[in-house]
Amino acid sequence: MDVNGIATYYEVHGAGTPVLLLHGGFCSIETLSAQVAHLAPSYEVHAPERPGQGRTPDRDGPITFEDMVSDTLGYLDAVGVRAAHVIGFSDGAITGLLLARDHADRVLSLVAISGNLDPTGFVEDDVEHDSGLDPDRFSEAYDRLSPDGPEHREAVLEKLMAMWTTQPQIAASSLSAITAPTLVLAGQHDSIRTDHTVAIADAIPGAQLAIVPGAGHTVMEERPEVVNLLVAEFLSSLGA
Repeated sequence: MDVNGIATYYEVHGAGTPVLLLHGGFCSIETLSAQVAHLAPSYEVHAPERPGQGRTPDRDGPITFEDMVSDTLGYLDAVGVRAAHVIGFSDGAITGLLLARDHADRVLSLVAISGNLDPTGFVEDDVEHDSGLDPDRFSEAYDRLSPDGPEHREAVLEKLMAMWTTQPQIAASSLSAITAPTLVLAGQHDSIRTDHTVAIADAIPGAQLAIVPGAGHTVMEERPEVVNLLVAEFLSSLGA
């Protein structure tokens, strides 16, 4: 499906109120498979893959969060979804925060998993070490899925590293504009600093906060039963 001029790969599962899943950087929707399986019996689950990641080809130029928001809006428009419950992980969480802040009418609720306000949010200010990526696993997935082929992997990684070391730049105070019910979630041993996660939750009016014991950055894969329960209880509390 064409989204902003890019042949975008996406999957839709189930029926009901739309839920939009936004994957992390250098990931595909495979990392959210446990959430798709859990939510699809009750909701219409949308899972697109962003340019340069998963099965969607890269575009010329840098990767930016501004483009991620634009592509997310373009996707919602293309599939005819006016508003959705948004669940984002890592880069997807950042995209969700920006979407809920700047396009409130498109977000019914937000679950932001392991996102950060700016590059200082990483545990040791070492983006490459602390991004939570398993280099071998995610490189294998990229090589297997990307229509651009394995030879394009390093170009995508360079673009992502350039973004992760300079973006996002979100003022915590700006998140007070978010009106959607919000759950902020992270792992106890996340590569995003816990105080950073707490600051995000504190900045959003009425936001709930959950830190999952024993989990790292890929908390939704490491502890899917906990994350799925937290998400289900959150959505149920909204009558969704």
